[in-house]
Amino acid sequence: MYAETEPGGAAERTAFRRAEKQYKLYKPPSRKGRSKSRGKQAGGGGFGGGGDLSAVVDFHALLAAGEGELPAGIRRCDRAGFHLPVFCFLDRPGFYFIPGALSTEEQCYWIRESLKTFPQPPNRTNLTATYGPISDLFIAAKNQKILVEVQSSNGQERIEQNNVGENAHPGKFKFVDGSEIQKEERPKSTMAAALVRKLRWSTLGLQFDWSKRNYDVSLPHNKIPDDLATLAKKMAVPAMPSGEEFTAEAAIVNYYGPSDMLGGHVDDMEADWTKPIVSISLGCKCIFLLGGKTRDEAPTPMFLRSGDIVLMAGEARERFHGVPRIFTEGDQQDISGLVSELSDDDDRFILDYIHNSRININIRQVY
Repeated sequence: MYAETEPGGAAERTAFRRAEKQYKLYKPPSRKGRSKSRGKQAGGGGFGGGGDLSAVVDFHALLAAGEGELPAGIRRCDRAGFHLPVFCFLDRPGFYFIPGALSTEEQCYWIRESLKTFPQPPNRTNLTATYGPISDLFIAAKNQKILVEVQSSNGQERIEQNNVGENAHPGKFKFVDGSEIQKEERPKSTMAAALVRKLRWSTLGLQFDWSKRNYDVSLPHNKIPDDLATLAKKMAVPAMPSGEEFTAEAAIVNYYGPSDMLGGHVDDMEADWTKPIVSISLGCKCIFLLGGKTRDEAPTPMFLRSGDIVLMAGEARERFHGVPRIFTEGDQQDISGLVSELSDDDDRFILDYIHNSRININIRQVY
């Protein structure tokens, strides 16, 4: 999973790395060293990288074109009994693209779950190592709470237990209102909303140990939510061996900010590669690169939009892939349906988040 097999210097010279650089959204330089010659990128809001997206495969456009001739190397892979369109590449066996697999309502449901439920303990996130298990982070963010480091003085907590109620966390940190912190004795603190923005991953079901690169069954975990397992089972059909059913045992949720990228990697830690990874895209559009079994093979770029699902099984599991760029600010047409659906006041925080963020849920059968 996310295995990097070449040293940094060598990777810089590979075809995959060149493609990453071509499409990557670079942060603007600091004011002190700002170059006047660098302007906004076409169609993405940001700096750096090329604006030429003509080589990026757009499966939504191909679907809208109807029964016309497909570009060389691409074909329809529709499967009997599966009532959604499926595309695949002739030279990329095991890779399946299902455009618009989820309705707008379904997308909004899974966005809410990704922010409200999936980061909940015992699920682990990238924040766990620093703050320990954080319960109800999303609720705290909506209520403008602050996560503070608990400090003791003569055996007394500086932030009293009865001031934080059910949002108290055992150990070092608690959620409090800003008014409950004395300015002259302000402990280390972070706005809950800022922590939501710092989310980069959460793990569901069997927990993946990033340091050991394996699944640690000894770690506390809940089973994959039934509705997510059912969705994955349904969507995995085009990539499954005949007569077999997909069993969801683990999932990783990736959270992307405006300038985030996911470098080229292979997903290789599950036991049976004939079972696909079911990858769900939510929020802002991105470019997805699908390469070969080494970085030296030039990858195929394609757009991934909210509601699209990708399946990777068999040979495709051995191929390098990554996300060099997401599209925010200047290109919001693709999430206009989400904006309309999330217009209620109760969804205001989610709407603000999804305007410039992408969420990817990838579900796996481990054994």
